[in-house]
Amino acid sequence: MSADARRGSLLRTVKAVAWSFVGLRSGAGYREDLGSIKPLHVIAVGIVLALLFVFGLIALVHWIA
Repeated sequence: MSADARRGSLLRTVKAVAWSFVGLRSGAGYREDLGSIKPLHVIAVGIVLALLFVFGLIALVHWIA
């Protein structure tokens, strides 16, 4: 695999983290992501998506209440 193919895109990382939030991921997709995205990017995207999720829930509660 070339260096360009190993570099994961932001969209690919976001999709991998989103699938892991939902808990639905095929084994083949997981192995493919494992070789193409960097762990530091997964951690950063995971933190950002978790914060967006929490703030989204807070906004929803304030909108309903």
